[in-house]
Amino acid sequence: QVHLVESGGGLVQPGGSLRLSCTDSAASEIIFSSYTMGWSRQVPGKPRELVASITFDGKINYEDSVKGRFTIFRDNAKTTMYVQMNNLEPEDTAVYYCYANAINGVSYWGKGTTVTVSA
Repeated sequence: QVHLVESGGGLVQPGGSLRLSCTDSAASEIIFSSYTMGWSRQVPGKPRELVASITFDGKINYEDSVKGRFTIFRDNAKTTMYVQMNNLEPEDTAVYYCYANAINGVSYWGKGTTVTVSA
């Protein structure tokens, strides 16, 4: 069973940085390394949008508004995925969710962590 837990959210000023983590406490390194994973975010009243993704073999995609500011990476030995967010903007304020697409075709989601960018 996949159990994703996000951490690292908080309040930061515009231009600041945060690093979000997503850990699967239930997976072995082998199983975790087979996931395609990513981060999505949601603002109340708006649909959830994909922010960044990373495949099991390291292919990475970013939503246009975060290119050059966000970096997604993973440490399979720690069964953890990260997103380093730099030069944050008020428009990045949202609840951030991590997800994992397992090889059985099922998608799993964490419960989210809140990022607030405000002066």
